[in-house]
Amino acid sequence: MKVLLISANTERINMQAMPLGLACVAEAVKNKGHDVMMVDLMVETDAEAILAEAIREFRPQCIGISVRNVDDQNYESPRFLLEKVKPVLALCRNLTNVPIVLGGAGYSVFPENALAYLNADMGIEGEGEIAFPALLSNLENNSDLSLIPGLHILNRGLQYQRILAKNLDELKLPDTSILSESASKNEEPWIPVQSRRGCALNCSYCSTPGIEGSVLRLRSPEIVSAWIDNWVYEGFTKFFFVDNTFNRPADYAKELCRQILKKRLNIRWRCIIYPKNVDKELVELMADAGCKQISLGFESGSDQMLKNLNKQFTKEDVWATSLLFADSAIERNGFLMLGGPGETKKSVEESLAFADSLELENLRLTIGIRIYPNTQLAEMALKEGVITSKSNLLYPHFYLARGLEGWLPSLLKEWQASRPNIIM
Repeated sequence: MKVLLISANTERINMQAMPLGLACVAEAVKNKGHDVMMVDLMVETDAEAILAEAIREFRPQCIGISVRNVDDQNYESPRFLLEKVKPVLALCRNLTNVPIVLGGAGYSVFPENALAYLNADMGIEGEGEIAFPALLSNLENNSDLSLIPGLHILNRGLQYQRILAKNLDELKLPDTSILSESASKNEEPWIPVQSRRGCALNCSYCSTPGIEGSVLRLRSPEIVSAWIDNWVYEGFTKFFFVDNTFNRPADYAKELCRQILKKRLNIRWRCIIYPKNVDKELVELMADAGCKQISLGFESGSDQMLKNLNKQFTKEDVWATSLLFADSAIERNGFLMLGGPGETKKSVEESLAFADSLELENLRLTIGIRIYPNTQLAEMALKEGVITSKSNLLYPHFYLARGLEGWLPSLLKEWQASRPNIIM
């Protein structure tokens, strides 16, 4: 089959992201013998013209659309980003009557509601590398679709429970040619790298288990480093590990750094660090392997609030971790998520004072916590009447502890004014 894959994301919340997930699906589809074309709307100046030309010239028999971001998670003035995806669907509908299938991280969090809102034919929840090629085969042969894992059909619901690959090495990383156009048109290309999937940490608000599962699955460090080496050969030297936590497990992270060093890759990279069980050996290996920046997702500077968010670390862990990276001259970005369950004016002030003490290069502040379905936070918000059983969480809903509504935004704006490293 001829398959057109569209990355619909045009939002640059933190950076100009490249569609690694869709590229992985494209690789899997290509390896099953299908003819694949991928369009990344992030790097196109005239999306309508590009899509019209692609459909007219390529004549796809199926269209897959990847949904990355549903909203921008901004409590004060949230933007519902699926409004930008709807015209993409409409254009495809006007130009062809082939099946349109949704996928991507954003879709997987809200499979039924996103499918209904965008009015696509089908959607695949979870990993698409196995399910989408199977769907294409069944569509091609007019076969039964009821056993396609993670498949949702409009107005017919989930057909079969999703299946996550146990061995990531069986899912081939995409050839550099698939992402080369996205990289070449990117203003400052940071090549995304995913070395593992899944998270068992069970933070109260997090949607990651719903996207990647709660079992941590690791890709061979040799395969990951070889894939990075391919990009270096193409002339790219900046990489961003998109893993939810780069340092879990620590032994795996150390081996990955050793493989990068073994290949003598002259690269710069950044990653996300869980601020616990980080030792000097790991930090030194990361620095030697080219790590220049880490993101510390500590979320709060109050031990009580960390417990409320179901974090498995303390302020002392954050302090020790931050100091290790500072000593190795690795830039540190921090995150404070203020207003969660049990938050008070006192705990907010404690968090801000703690953040000041870390002397981070950059600190991002967020007000309230986006409520995602099937999380502990959603259950708590329901009990407290923040949402109801009929609330459609596809649209932005936030948890903000009572009593902080007017005070917290004003405090943070005042606090930010005297600190040039603060981002809101």
